[in-house]
Amino acid sequence: MPSKRTARIGALTVAAVCSTVSAVVLTTPAHADTVHIRDIQGTTRISPYAGQAVTDVAGIVTGVRTYGSSRGFWIQDPNADDNPATSEGVFVFTSSVPKVALGDSVTVSGTISEYVPGGSTSGNQTITEITKPVVTVLSSGNAVPAATVVNAKSVPGVYTAAGDTAAGGSVNGLTLEPKKYALDYYESLEGMSVQVSDARVVTATDPYTELWVTVKPHENANRRGGTVYGSYTSQNTGRLQIQSLGATADFPTANVGDELTGTTAGPLDYNQFGGYTLVANQIGALEAGGLERETTQKQSRSELAVATYNVENLDPGDASFAAHASAIVNNLRSPDILSLEEIQDNNGATNDGTVAADRTVQKLIDAIVAAGGPAYDWRSIDPENNKDGGEPGGNIRQVFLFNPERVSFTDRAGGDATTAVGVTKVNGKAALTASPGRVDPANTAWTTSRKPLAGEFVFRGKTVFVIANHFASKGGDQGLTSQYQPPARSSETQRHLQATAVNTFVKEILATQKNADVITLGDINDFEFSGTTQLLEDDGALWSAIKSLPKSERYTYDYQGNSQVLDQILVSPSIYKGCDFEYDSVHINSEFNDQISDHDPQVLRFKP
Repeated sequence: MPSKRTARIGALTVAAVCSTVSAVVLTTPAHADTVHIRDIQGTTRISPYAGQAVTDVAGIVTGVRTYGSSRGFWIQDPNADDNPATSEGVFVFTSSVPKVALGDSVTVSGTISEYVPGGSTSGNQTITEITKPVVTVLSSGNAVPAATVVNAKSVPGVYTAAGDTAAGGSVNGLTLEPKKYALDYYESLEGMSVQVSDARVVTATDPYTELWVTVKPHENANRRGGTVYGSYTSQNTGRLQIQSLGATADFPTANVGDELTGTTAGPLDYNQFGGYTLVANQIGALEAGGLERETTQKQSRSELAVATYNVENLDPGDASFAAHASAIVNNLRSPDILSLEEIQDNNGATNDGTVAADRTVQKLIDAIVAAGGPAYDWRSIDPENNKDGGEPGGNIRQVFLFNPERVSFTDRAGGDATTAVGVTKVNGKAALTASPGRVDPANTAWTTSRKPLAGEFVFRGKTVFVIANHFASKGGDQGLTSQYQPPARSSETQRHLQATAVNTFVKEILATQKNADVITLGDINDFEFSGTTQLLEDDGALWSAIKSLPKSERYTYDYQGNSQVLDQILVSPSIYKGCDFEYDSVHINSEFNDQISDHDPQVLRFKP
């Protein structure tokens, strides 16, 4: 998965363009004596006044946004009707810094637009806005309408209705049922002032001054304070993103499990980075939950410890080597074999044809030694330039680190970027034709994606086959708050092909030696319940070992308030049928605001 930072920067770059391109702007005038905000919002997600000019829409200013590409302010009618489906608030898009203040009583004339954050191809819902506004301030210092309380009781337990099949699966034209569906509930409050109280943080503060809370503290909660995403139909209705209308410096720096005590209040917005968002003009006090980074158990002398860790675009210019080394030595307890994902080449994103990564790897190994760890050896295969996706010029790849005092690597020549590794029989047992080697690199499943790296290791006289993976990212998938329900997961098509290719290769090993120890691991970029994982496990060739953990502990990544699985270690029958293994998702990054990677490493301990 591309880093959240990379995806966010790209989206911010086009935000100003999208704010113009994605808006529905017509010129038909509205024919009504008095148009209220609730009339503009209507009972569906699309305003009945979309594209029409309206005049003298009255309201009290409840929030002012002076920054970014979506400058403007929110107004709310203090005299609400009795229809829960119609919002009493709306955003006024000014493009420049607004000349109104909180508590101003205003009338606004302009054109009603349905703006799609992220653009029309994103699949996102729309925001109803008044654009090209002419604003008249009638008075100032008025009481702001009381914020609607959003809590566990008010938010329905069912996430969404299914989209209208006649509209391509869109929910846009469906009448809102805010007492039945969570997405409808939030939509019915779009643009209104809302508040949450004593809300637990479920995604840490990120570099863009935002975090996520839950208003349902018992909803799929894990022991460390997060909310676990355990199936496609368990979206977790209590999640809500928090941003601020105030100074960046005043925004709380929170970890998962912390709490925003008291009241957090402000207008309810919708954006492309998570959907419904409380844009706060009042933020509760931060109460630390005391979350600490985990440390796994040290493997015994007879146990082989195998780990996977996505180090997030690591290149020699990064300042995180010492921190990664400390994590490997102290938190992972120096595993015997470590599959690293997202190791970049020797000059990182400089796009000059460099593909070697020996400087990157050696700098990490040296840092590990300095941190008190072993002098790891390593194996990898340089990719073809710019053929494996990721940051242009970075040439990310998987790398094996192994402790030569504990495990040996079986080298067999012939492996390169384009040659497929095969399976042969030597002395009655399976062996790789090249070690290290790449699995089926010419297969179109790996187009612009990382090819799997296979290696043959020996521990205490027993051979263990390890396949390091970094599957295609989820880029392009529709979000959980999409207008299309269920949302399309277009990216999984490639991962399904990748999973099939890896499963086929594992079956070749097992057909040659039924009891071979095979470990397939890495950033699978998909959930333990996904079709991708099912294809990897096809015919019992592999089993995802994270499923040995209780459901509440199955997560390696934290995204938009959901703790979820992306990184996995899958094992062959000789390992999983004996149940003589231990699995640990070591939470050192995903729950923290000062993370050095957005992934948590995974460790498997077993006796070959």
